[in-house]
Order: sequence, then C-alpha cells, then structure tokens
Amino acid sequence: MKLRRAAVRPVAGGRTRTPLLLAVPALLAVALLVLPLAGVLVRTEWDELGAHLTDPATTEALRLSLVVSFWALGLSLVLGVPLAWLLARVPFPGKAVVRSLVLLPMVLPPTVGGVALLLAFGRRGLLGPWLEDTFGVTLPFHTSGAVLAATFVAMPFLVISLEGALGGLRPRYEETAASLGASPVRVFFTVTLPMVAPGLLAGAALTWARALGEFGATITFAGNLPGTTQTLPLQVFLLLQERPEAATSVSLLLLVIAMAVLVALRGRWTGTPRERTSGRTPPADTEPGPEREATAAGAPEERAAARDGGWGLEAAFTGFNELALEAGPGTTIAVVGPNGAGKTTLLRALLGLTTRSRARLRLGEEDVSALPPHRRGVAWVPQDGALFPHLTALSNTAYGLRAQGVARAEARRSAQRWLDRLGVGHLAGRRPSQLSGGQAGRVALARALATRPRLLLLDEPLAALDQTTRARVRHELRTHLVTFGGVCLIVTHDPVEAVSLADRVLVLDEGRAVQDAPPAEVTRHPRSPWVARMLGRNAWAGTATAHGLDLAGGGALVAAEPPPVGASALAIIAPEAVSLHRERPGGSPRNVWPGVVREVTASGSRLRVLVGSEQVPDLVAEVTPEAAAELGLADGVPVWAGVKATEVMTVTL
Repeated sequence: MKLRRAAVRPVAGGRTRTPLLLAVPALLAVALLVLPLAGVLVRTEWDELGAHLTDPATTEALRLSLVVSFWALGLSLVLGVPLAWLLARVPFPGKAVVRSLVLLPMVLPPTVGGVALLLAFGRRGLLGPWLEDTFGVTLPFHTSGAVLAATFVAMPFLVISLEGALGGLRPRYEETAASLGASPVRVFFTVTLPMVAPGLLAGAALTWARALGEFGATITFAGNLPGTTQTLPLQVFLLLQERPEAATSVSLLLLVIAMAVLVALRGRWTGTPRERTSGRTPPADTEPGPEREATAAGAPEERAAARDGGWGLEAAFTGFNELALEAGPGTTIAVVGPNGAGKTTLLRALLGLTTRSRARLRLGEEDVSALPPHRRGVAWVPQDGALFPHLTALSNTAYGLRAQGVARAEARRSAQRWLDRLGVGHLAGRRPSQLSGGQAGRVALARALATRPRLLLLDEPLAALDQTTRARVRHELRTHLVTFGGVCLIVTHDPVEAVSLADRVLVLDEGRAVQDAPPAEVTRHPRSPWVARMLGRNAWAGTATAHGLDLAGGGALVAAEPPPVGASALAIIAPEAVSLHRERPGGSPRNVWPGVVREVTASGSRLRVLVGSEQVPDLVAEVTPEAAAELGLADGVPVWAGVKATEVMTVTL
C-alpha cells in the first residue's frame, strides 16, 4: 500500500494558523465589548435624536459637563505634571507608595471615592470645616465639588501616561541643556515637555474623556443638582428612569465623544518619546563653498572674542575616580582608557551630574564645586550630540545663549556666526533628523562653543563619523580649539584624535591616572597595555628578571635593557619589529617562538598578521604584501616569529 503525503498549504502572508483554543475566547471577548455598544445603536430612536439632544435639560447638562471636565483637566495638568516628573526623575523614600496612591482611583469603585471625598472635604470631614470657616468654601453639592470629584478619578490617567513618557526620555537631553546654562525649570519647559508632548497629549485626552464621563464619585460627593452638579452622565441616569429613549440618545452622544478621543489617540500619541525622524534621507556632508570658507575663518574681532576665556583648571576627584588634574588656559587633554576606566564618570563629575565620583573644581579664580550644573560654565557634547529634536540647528545653537539671558535676536545672530564658522550655516533651518552625522556633530559643537564655556567636555565627538568626514571635522575642531581660551577634555578611543588634537594625554584605568603626558611621550613610552594596543603595539605585562621579563601569561622575553629585577613592567614591541619565517630562524633574534597565523588584515599599504603561540601571548606582526605572498601567509599557516632583544622596550609600572 502506498502512503501519500498530504499537501501542506502555506498560510497567506506566511502567518501560522491561530489555535482555536485562543481564537474562540478572543472572539467572545470582542463580542462582549461590541454587543452593548451595538445595543445603544440599535435602540436609538434616530428620528427623535435631534429633539433629545437639544432638550434644555440635556444642553444644560452638556454645558456643565464641559465646564467640569475642562476645569478637571486644568487642575490635573497643574498638579499631575509635576507629580509625574517627580515619580520619573527623583528617587525618594516611599516612591512605590506614592505611585500606588496615584493608581488607587483607577481601581477604586467611584462611589467609594465619592465617600472618601465626602469624609475629607465634607462639612464634617477632615478639611471641610476648616475650608468653610477660613475661606467660606463649601465643596459638597457645588460645581467645585464636581470638579474635585472628576479630578480625583481622572488625574491618574495623566500622571501614568506622562510618567511613562518621561521614563522613556533619555536624561542626556536634559543634562546637555543644563550644561548649556539652562536652569532646571527652563530645561523642564523648553526641553522635557516638548519632547514628551505625545505622552502629555495622550494623558490629557484620556483625562478629559474620563472626567467628562465621571458619575459615581460626583453623585456621591457633589449630588445631582440640575444646573449645579448634574453633568451629562448624571442626566443619563435620571432620564433612564423617566424617558429611556432619551437616555439612549444621550448615551450615544457620550459614546461618540469617547470613541472620537480614542480614534484620535490611536497610533499617534501613544508610546515612549523618540527622536523624530523625517521621511527624507539625511543629506551627505558637503564642503562649505568659498563664501562659507571665508566666514568660517572668522573676522579678526570674532577671533579675538573667542580668546577671551583664559580659564585654567584645577580639579581633585574622589569616589570612583581618584586623581588630581591641573591645566592652564587653552589646554586640550585627551582622556583615554579601556571601557569602565572612568572616562565618562570623570566628565560627569566635572559637570556635577553624578554621585559616583565627586570633583572639587576650580575654573580660573572661582571654585565652582558647590554650584549646580547650569551655573558652572561647563559645556558638554555627548557622543551623539544630543541635539534637541524639536528645534532647528539655529535654535539648538542659540539655546545656551538664550538660557544665559541673551536677547533672542542677538542670540540667533551669534548662533548663525558659530554655525558659519563650522561650515554648517546653510543648514540653520533644518531639524536634527534632516542632518547627517557629521553635520549634527558640528552643530552640537557650535552649540557648546557659542556659550563661551570655561570648560569644554567632548565625549567621543567623532566616533559616529565615517573616515572622510572624521578627518574633515577633526581639522575643523583643531582649528577652533586653538582659539578656545578655556580647557578642553576629549574622551576618545582613536589614537589619531589623541595625538592630533591634544596637548596632553590622560590615561585612566579603574578610575586612576596611569599616565599624564604629552602625546609624543605617551606614543613612545606607553605605560598601559591598553594604550599600547590602541597605538597598534604588542604589549605584554610581566615581572623583570636579569635578562628580560617573565610574562604574566606564561613564557619569557629577553630584553636588551631590562628593568630592575623583580619590578612589575610592561614590554612593548612594535609590529614592524616582529619578523616571520616559515622555518626556525638563526642569527641575531634572541626571542623566537613557533605559532600559527590566525588572521591577516590590511593596514594601509601593509598587512598586519595575528600570530597565536602556546609559548607567549598573541602578537601582531606587520609585513609587506610581497613578503606575505613569498611566505604564503594565510589563516592556519604555521610560522616562526622572531624579535630582537634590542627591539623590546620595557616600561616599569
């Protein structure tokens, strides 16, 4: 008997079939939600709808509902927005309890909420007698009582929605604004609120809709007085007993309003804030034209103005970072080190934005240690620039000047000059989403320099750029740092940036300074294995012997000039000093090890060959393409590596 395989039909769109065990309950749930609404539509007397909705009692209830709901919305905004910010941004004891109290009205039966309000603000409540005796205010059975009841049940929608939006907003935008001189209140209104506007609008719409439909707390606390507290939901309750067909028509009105709010919110105002993107492809970096080159050079008086800083730096760090740092005016320091070395913590300590490490900081003649971030005169450019997405390039650049009290027109003129200097003046009207990475980086730099800070902090400002753009922006940055009168710290992993931009290189490891020297000295005598490898050299740590080093990972190395016996030392070998052979070499090399080629990569006009050996740590050799072809170098090929003792440089750690 032949067995035939049943043909398997692919499901349209490549989707799997929905299990019936899940589909049936889901459909029943939808039916449970739809059928009551369908009942309203079916039972509505459409020919009498207009008459029902224009009835004087109904229109009066609608007017009162709108008054109460909008007052409740306003009160929720005044009280709920600060509360949402507090919950999202400030750690304090009992935060979980406060958040639970915010959520409580959403799960509490509305009538119970009305009873609670009555016991708190009624004439015999906790505050009611005091309010009546002191201010002559009586909340129960008054329109203000209906507003309070609606606010009590509706404000949580605003707080929860806005707190979620604030939680999704990365603090770096607010921290950058503070570094530009903006006070916390200014940051809140000019950066935080605009960037969480979708969450705020969603919460406001839901709050208004909930306040418009409030019934239980209102009737319990404020009563059902026509023209005073009888809102539209209470009117529906009253009509249901006397004129059910009119109650259906008014219910339909409330249903339409609620659906309109939800449809307006659908997919538009929900979700966490994100950087706004444009449908356009960001334009490529363009070189400034001749007229822009002339502007970028700067007029003599502008160049002189750029030198008016003259602020030195004295800083002592405690906590995770433990070091002292001094620099004269006009000094640029490159801060390098492995991940976790404390580079970003160092910058944040200078800004006053972290408790992990603290800095006693003096800029020029002023001790700014106790000042908040916006009053220190320390400008920060994060790795991604943190341009405010709701502002144009010109408004971004003028932001710090406006925060310092400069008039709008003058701030915009100065901002335009700085954009022109950096070759992006023609992009002044574009939003960050319309800028390429290089353009955005230059705008962020212009924004920081426009505030004329005492201390400029750059956190890997060129890391996201391609090689061509990086070289161009590096040249522009070097040009403008020459005229900068303060101190500049640049965190970088790029040895070219460290050598070409900095007067000094500060090497950090686990929060401590391993080396602080001019770039040439760090290049010749690196005191950190990480820095040596960053510079492309082989770096092996070990203990000094009479002939060289006993390596930490096993094996020995002969050096012509070993450190004192027993000292911890670092052996540094340039890749070009490593010779490769297919047979064991004889003659001058004092260090010879067998190994296997693990990788061959191009480095300019030469090839870098990674060799693994069981006797010593991995090492990198640099050879010409011709030598590689002659030796037949490829992954897995066995080779011998040799290094002359005179080519081994040792540094005591």
